[in-house]
Amino acid sequence: MTFQITVQPSGHQFSCEEDETVLAAAMRAGVGLPYGCKNGACSSCRGKVVSGSVTHKPHQERALSKEDEAKGYSLFCCAIAHEDLVIEAREVAGSDDYPIRKMPSRVATLEKVAPDVVVMTLQLPANETLKFRAGQYIEFMLRDGKRRSYSLASPPDQDQPLALHIRHMPGGLFTDQVFSTMKERDILRFEGPMGTFFVREDSDKPMVLLASGTGFAPIKAIVEHLRAQNSTRPMTLYWGGRRPQDLYMDALCRQWEAILPNFTYVPVISAALPEENWRGRTGFVHAAVMADLPDLSGHQVYACGAPLMVESAKRDFAALCGLPEDEFFADAFTTEADINK
Repeated sequence: MTFQITVQPSGHQFSCEEDETVLAAAMRAGVGLPYGCKNGACSSCRGKVVSGSVTHKPHQERALSKEDEAKGYSLFCCAIAHEDLVIEAREVAGSDDYPIRKMPSRVATLEKVAPDVVVMTLQLPANETLKFRAGQYIEFMLRDGKRRSYSLASPPDQDQPLALHIRHMPGGLFTDQVFSTMKERDILRFEGPMGTFFVREDSDKPMVLLASGTGFAPIKAIVEHLRAQNSTRPMTLYWGGRRPQDLYMDALCRQWEAILPNFTYVPVISAALPEENWRGRTGFVHAAVMADLPDLSGHQVYACGAPLMVESAKRDFAALCGLPEDEFFADAFTTEADINK
């Protein structure tokens, strides 16, 4: 059975099969609903069902509570329609400009940049390129049918291997392999580009770039892309970690600050050991933003990293700093534990 989905306020319509999610149907039709993880953990695809009924596949309670579901809110990445729907969602212009492709790739390099972080680069087949926006991600297609998502850390404007920042999650299906048996020249298949977390180049507002851990990867792509475009937009990067070693490309960020007149770097550490002699900012990274920029009404924010950090920033920046809801763009990094629940 096929159902008709109507999106408000745009009026766009698309068909949805009874066994597919609303988001999957929208992507198939080229309708730009916002999304991130696609597994019910990050809440990027959250919207409202105005009329009609859906049920939800397993998802994280923090992304959609039972109370919010009762009020009509929905996670479209795991919502199954049972009749024609009218939904309310903010669409993303240009999200389907670059078609999603399945591609083989060869592992070019594996460089350990921290005890638990590897930078992997991928070489595409000869005469093949991947067109994407700075901030988007790819999904590795594993042999058992499972998938793992990683943001592209390389900018889209350069002829270079694709770069990914991979944190080791002990017991993780994919990351255990990366940190043990994977080697250069191994073949990996992926699908991409994906996600609606990408820099909005039609704005000249000052940008707050907020990252925790390997959430730095897509932020790096954004900075390097805007640098290649000779952008003069002010950018302030707040990068947070528990320990100084978590800021595994601290030297690169300091180099950007030295050579880019419109770029400021603020590293923030929450749990440094006494012997590490950390003398920089401490505490929660989004709290550092609020201390420095109590009025965010004229800014755009791009946040990437742990779901708790992203959720706290979205809530507090809007409630306490006046950030417009539609100027907060985020990609919450979900773990393999999130995916498998």
